[in-house]
Amino acid sequence: MNRPHVLSLPVTPRASLPRHWLVSLLLILALPVMAAAESLPVVSVSVLQYGTAHWELDHIQHRGLDREQGYRLELRLVANLPASRLAVTSGAVHGAVADLLWVQSRFQDGTPYTYLPFSTQIGDILVAENSTIRTVADLAGKRIGVAGGPDSKGWILLQQVASQQGLDLAASAEVQYAAPPLLSQALKRGQLDVIVTYWHFAARLRGEGGWRSAFGMADLLTALGLKAKLPVLGYVFPAGWASGHRPLLDRFAASVRRAKAELADDPAHWQRLRPLMRSPDDGAFTALRAGFLDGTPEPLTGQRIADLHRLLVLTGADPDKLMADALFFREEP
Repeated sequence: MNRPHVLSLPVTPRASLPRHWLVSLLLILALPVMAAAESLPVVSVSVLQYGTAHWELDHIQHRGLDREQGYRLELRLVANLPASRLAVTSGAVHGAVADLLWVQSRFQDGTPYTYLPFSTQIGDILVAENSTIRTVADLAGKRIGVAGGPDSKGWILLQQVASQQGLDLAASAEVQYAAPPLLSQALKRGQLDVIVTYWHFAARLRGEGGWRSAFGMADLLTALGLKAKLPVLGYVFPAGWASGHRPLLDRFAASVRRAKAELADDPAHWQRLRPLMRSPDDGAFTALRAGFLDGTPEPLTGQRIADLHRLLVLTGADPDKLMADALFFREEP
């Protein structure tokens, strides 16, 4: 039986565009999106690469919270605080993160900045878990390490409270000033009895275990008749730029508020941020996350601004030259 003749044709792959044509086509399709992004107004902020503010600013960029608000956030990463301040004072960026005392000093020098609250974290007073130090009075005669130098907010507040109790800490204790990492190592080696340090360095130590807060910074504020949680760190923008771009600043504030809410509501966001936190171990990671969220400020009110003014006076500001109320950013009702 004869089988039907089957015609065999060579099989060729489906026609496809050359690779460089495909890339070009994708670029063409993306042009409208890219053009739209480029046309958005920009808010540029200088931030420490491993600073705590970078965590929420990076989240804003990653989640597109800036574009949702109709602007584009640009970050300039710097290695240290002086570089960040220089970037904003020179006009290289629109804003930066600074503490309230710096903003007040600039105001007294004739260069006002608008202050948008970022965090209420002042710092921490850390001792070994088995230390006998539990009150301000216990600090007499102790070896105290202070981060940030004599002008450290935490150190100034600590001295103010001690003075109320009749204790001159500067005279009765052995005080050393150094960078936070050096203080942490000195505490571990037993060269210091207590350190007054930045909150995130304290959080890392507590996360490791064996270290605790002697007492809270909030206790010091309360002892001075102030609200326990005051926004002592903020995003700062030259007042002239801020007043001329108020709608844009409102959008930035809205994206910051949204970022804080998302970071509080979903712990999964923090895993992506872990490298920016210098990839801490689980204990330190948990402490850093909790500390950041605990520092979330409440909206500014007239009373909080009055308390911030009192804080500035307590830390050495001229009471006749305090920052104007209008320089404290308050969201529109």
